[in-house]
Amino acid sequence: MFGALGRLASRRPWLVIAAWVVFAVAVVGLAPAFKATQDQAEFLPGHYESIKAFELQDDAFGSTSQVAAIVVFDRKDGGKLTSDDQAQVESVVDDISGKMGSGDLKKAFTGIQVQPPSENGLVQLAVVGLSDDVTGYDTASFDAVKALRADLEKSVTGDLEYGVTGTVAQGYDQQESGNKALLIVGLATILLIIVLLALIFRSVLICLMPIIVVAIVSQIATGLIATANKVFDLKASSDIQTILVVVLYGIGTDYILFFLFRYRERLREGEEKRPAVAHALERAGEAIASAGGAVIVAFMALVLSSLGIFRSIGPALAIAVAVTLLAALTLVPAVVTVLGRALFWPSKSYLKEPEAARFAAVGASLSRNPGRYALVSGGVLALLAIAAFSFNPSFDLGGSSTAGDEESAVALRTLEKGFPAGATDPTTVFLRSTDGDRLSEDELSSFQAALADADGVAQTAPAETNDDGTVAQFSVFLDGDPASDASIAAVKGPIRDAAHEAAPDGTEALVGGITSVYVDFQAAMNRDYSVVFPVAALVIMVILALLLRSLVAPLYLMGAVALGFGATLGATALVFQNIKGDAGLLFLLPIYVYLFVVALGTDYNILMIARLREEARDGLEPRAAAAEAVKHAGPTVGAAGVILAGTFASLMLAGNSFFLSMGFALAFGILVSAFVMAMFFVPAITSMIGHAAWWPGHGDEKRPEHVQEPAS
Repeated sequence: MFGALGRLASRRPWLVIAAWVVFAVAVVGLAPAFKATQDQAEFLPGHYESIKAFELQDDAFGSTSQVAAIVVFDRKDGGKLTSDDQAQVESVVDDISGKMGSGDLKKAFTGIQVQPPSENGLVQLAVVGLSDDVTGYDTASFDAVKALRADLEKSVTGDLEYGVTGTVAQGYDQQESGNKALLIVGLATILLIIVLLALIFRSVLICLMPIIVVAIVSQIATGLIATANKVFDLKASSDIQTILVVVLYGIGTDYILFFLFRYRERLREGEEKRPAVAHALERAGEAIASAGGAVIVAFMALVLSSLGIFRSIGPALAIAVAVTLLAALTLVPAVVTVLGRALFWPSKSYLKEPEAARFAAVGASLSRNPGRYALVSGGVLALLAIAAFSFNPSFDLGGSSTAGDEESAVALRTLEKGFPAGATDPTTVFLRSTDGDRLSEDELSSFQAALADADGVAQTAPAETNDDGTVAQFSVFLDGDPASDASIAAVKGPIRDAAHEAAPDGTEALVGGITSVYVDFQAAMNRDYSVVFPVAALVIMVILALLLRSLVAPLYLMGAVALGFGATLGATALVFQNIKGDAGLLFLLPIYVYLFVVALGTDYNILMIARLREEARDGLEPRAAAAEAVKHAGPTVGAAGVILAGTFASLMLAGNSFFLSMGFALAFGILVSAFVMAMFFVPAITSMIGHAAWWPGHGDEKRPEHVQEPAS
């Protein structure tokens, strides 16, 4: 099949290129706009308590306005608010209230109400209501935040200062931070790829080709993802576009490298460009397709997740990789054919076979002492994997912005000078009559008292009942930031326990609010870890078994990948928790390490062991085959690993604590996959096991002499 693709691309290159152009125009022209959400509640299934509470709130208090934003006023000198300051606050709020009926403010906000100053007199708040017509995470809501801040900037003067925080304001600041991260990561990724390819190939066109090809693929992938999201009603995370940039450029460049190294080999053997393209794809195509297939399967396994965020990310990344894979097997060979030898300009040494002294020396040393290489490389991975048990998951999804210098983060810190941090987004507790009777005043009072006594609660507002008195809502202000680990622990334990235990006979208590959503996120993630990981590992093993015609090799290959996963998580925990001093790492990190280190790390194992099998089929014994595989595939794996690790490392420039830890983890994991697992551990283990590694398919048996195949 790959030989046929190679012949098509080399004989009809302009036809292939034209087909891609038509395909790209059709997808981009017909696809709906890509939409993302930051509303974490949209990602949870309906059986969780937090979602049940949201549904009850809609049923019983549908017209009740939610808090959209909180304007925090204080003095520039940090002193108590004077009577003149408070009068100015009243005047500013009245002025903005008069503008709520028109413009961007009208689209999302229902009104603004000033609150009394804090007991210590340092802070005064104005609460902005959210319209039922918006979600708080859409364009109208964010435009309203911008308009509110613009009006405040014009109105607030003198010693008084302001800041806007709250759910919508924090969401807007996170979106702006994400857009900035996308730009920085995109530019850094492209620059890094150009520099590394220039060092490897010394060619202008090779430096530009991945950028252009991936730019086309990116537009197609984004259009297909948006279409899939609309058709299947998937919720796209706001982080997906930043991740897509890294994945597409990283994987796309890797697959192009896999092909180009083989193509250059064929040219050095003296072949003309068209047969060289066909033979290069015939040899590299199976490894590229198998590697891409493993990645796609790993991503698609996320459809088994109970969380909408991963059910969306999984297919999105799978679509992106599938388009990239198709381009690597068709568009890239066609472009290479059209460019011919000009592809390597201005380099004049591309036809000269390098000595590859370092990789040859490593391969020779490994073939002499495979046990030593296996023990040292495996031992290092195992030691780092032990540190993974110290990983402390943090569920502070907003921590990256709360601790930053965004206006919502600064305003939140100011608010905490006079009010509990939980005032920005109260936890809502509902008491519902299950027998249809009205809730009595005594029941409401005793229930409120039980909530007020729970650990982590700073203040509890009196009950607010619905029209028929069968449902009561209590606003509970937490001691800490609603997204902090301490608040999540309080809602998960003492507050939910107190609410459930204090509910009188004939009633039911439900704890809602964003903190409760995070609690349920934790439960859903724990469930997903026990389902998604094993299923993905099993399917990848099947792909490896089909590729290698072996039942033995997939076992130690997946064992190596598991060690790499543990080592990556362990190293990240050591650096950020033990050295940097962070209390924990975002709980989403293990799933992203799985997505990229496990899935993409398998690529390098596949490339190396496919080359090792090829050398064995050319008549070499296991140890000699391992030496030749490291010599020839080592430069490809090394170059691809450096480029992919570099693209992930660019995430560390995003100015976000989550992307900082994720960028480090993924870059480290890819380097481990390329330079420890694929370069040392896998060939060492394979050479030690010998012919038994290919049982029962005997995939390393020498080809019959009468079969004429191109030399590698």
